[in-house]
Amino acid sequence: MQCMEVWGGNALVDSGVVMAGLDAWVYSKPYMDAAGGGDVYYVSSCATGRINRLLVADVSGHGEDVSELAITLRTLMRKYVNFIDQTRFVKQMNHQFVELAKEGLFATALVTTFFGPTKELSLCNAGHPPPLIYRAKTGTWLMLEPTTIEDTGRNIPLGILDLDDYAQFVTRLELNDLVLCYTDSLIESKDQAGDFLGTGGLLQTIAKINVTDPARLVHTLLEAISHLHPGNLSDDDVTTLLFRPNGLGSSIPLTDRLLAPWRILKSMFSSGTMSRPELSIANIGGAILNPLSHVRKRLG
Repeated sequence: MQCMEVWGGNALVDSGVVMAGLDAWVYSKPYMDAAGGGDVYYVSSCATGRINRLLVADVSGHGEDVSELAITLRTLMRKYVNFIDQTRFVKQMNHQFVELAKEGLFATALVTTFFGPTKELSLCNAGHPPPLIYRAKTGTWLMLEPTTIEDTGRNIPLGILDLDDYAQFVTRLELNDLVLCYTDSLIESKDQAGDFLGTGGLLQTIAKINVTDPARLVHTLLEAISHLHPGNLSDDDVTTLLFRPNGLGSSIPLTDRLLAPWRILKSMFSSGTMSRPELSIANIGGAILNPLSHVRKRLG
């Protein structure tokens, strides 16, 4: 992907994506081979290539309504593509769903933002199944969840309440770590005894899979789940988003970073979407001097 690009939707896809800071693999198969499903996925890269945002949402609907919603989410992704802090993006997503709730549309969602210079991954979980993380250092898979009570509250599905402060938490990603986001079709599959797999069963299943080839990991996982019990993964949309840091987000050439303002202006005139940057020292100053990427003070 190029800087200032937003990619995704709610259609059938099985593709790898290379960004400045992350490698990602997206698999999505709508229920009954429909043109568009209820699962929505997006990835984006900012003007300097240092910010990657990834979204997976499970919407309570299918077809044309969700396809129109996917377009709206793409517009929001463009608007906040140059923000390290994803708080405003999540807030606007929820406001959008509060309006859509009048038409019966709600959603669970997982929003993540990776900032290459600091290797920090910010996460907001709005009622969605928790992602899994593979820590290369220990060779183990774990659930990626907040560690404090303060970070667990207020994360109900989008559209239920008009909240302004969805909780966020942060973790650090190292090279060869993997993060797997998914929709509930995986954990609502059944094990060999006919019980729901759940996150525990999903962890047990993925722990048996070789991680040396991430491009094949999701296919191997879905095949393993399908073989556990008849009918698994056949009664709902199936979506997974697997990603890992590639070490490129902290080494963007200075010439590319200095071209960021021109990319922003070009995007504003070509799409009509305000893709202004977050006014913080880390975002503005860090685009020129890498050490400033660690200073989170806002400007003005």
